[in-house]
Amino acid sequence: MSVPASDPRPASVVIQTSFLGDVVLTTPLIAALAERGPVDVVTTPAGAALLKHHPAVRRLVPYDKRGTARGIRGLHRTAREIGDGAGPDAIAYLAQGSLRSGTLALLAGIKARVGFASSAGRRLYTHRIPYHAEWHHAERLWSLSATADARADAAHLRPHLYPGAEEHALVDALLAGTDAAARPFIALAPGSVWATKRWPYYPALARALASDYALVIVGGAEDADLAASIQVEAPDAVSAVGTLPLLASAALIARARALVTNDSAPQHLASAVGTPTVAIFGPTVPAFGFGPLAPVSLIAEHSRMPCRPCDKHGPAVCPLAHFRCMRELSPESVATLARKAATSEVSA
Repeated sequence: MSVPASDPRPASVVIQTSFLGDVVLTTPLIAALAERGPVDVVTTPAGAALLKHHPAVRRLVPYDKRGTARGIRGLHRTAREIGDGAGPDAIAYLAQGSLRSGTLALLAGIKARVGFASSAGRRLYTHRIPYHAEWHHAERLWSLSATADARADAAHLRPHLYPGAEEHALVDALLAGTDAAARPFIALAPGSVWATKRWPYYPALARALASDYALVIVGGAEDADLAASIQVEAPDAVSAVGTLPLLASAALIARARALVTNDSAPQHLASAVGTPTVAIFGPTVPAFGFGPLAPVSLIAEHSRMPCRPCDKHGPAVCPLAHFRCMRELSPESVATLARKAATSEVSA
């Protein structure tokens, strides 16, 4: 929904400066608020790039809290930018619940501030919403816009991103003349910020899939070594690691028959473009609320291991030094799920 800047209805200001996956999962909230009036989104520069072209967003306000806008001066400067464009009757929705985010909304002069009752910044909120730990995080965020205890249906919880012509052109250039341009491909996302979330058998998985599908590796520049190890086993695999902006990576994933990913940002990109997904969970579990939301979503996990989950995000090393939650997920079992996802009706 595109809302003109002159829309007389009160604006909603969504503040979400957390991880990129959280930014993607905030898009159902943004879409719900856009039905009421214009929506401004305050997010990190990377998050702003991801939300480019989103039809429900009137204005993006990048907040580089660890860079050019760090410190008190940057906080005040960003607050003025938010307040100058939001209007006197704006409502802030604190999708990122830190004290800093609450202070940002307060300094922007936004009188109505909505956030979770459990958030660190809750004392700065005028309306506190229950945080339902048992819900998917997309629904938790959506609930900031809803009446008490309302539930969203699956159609309203699917996140959405909108790659544009420039993103698709970058994908065309990357794939031109490769195996992935000539036949259906499966995307592999071997990386994660959290070390124990990285399943160690992507090279063996690539070897198992290479005869049936072309392969494309996605991730950030920090995943270059992981991509290289995959290409040793599957030399024709195309590496998009570190070469595409995030929104172009979403456009690339949208073309895949399936994505195999750790519990990390590419999983949410796939949900936002509807690509069948195999998500590998080790130290974390989908019950935390961050599982895939693609129409076809399959989970690879060691479901009977009593030490799971061991951490909210994924520790640097296995606390028990065995890493069985990942080591005992075989390449053959994940390949079976990948083929199942890739042959689903949604991906046809």
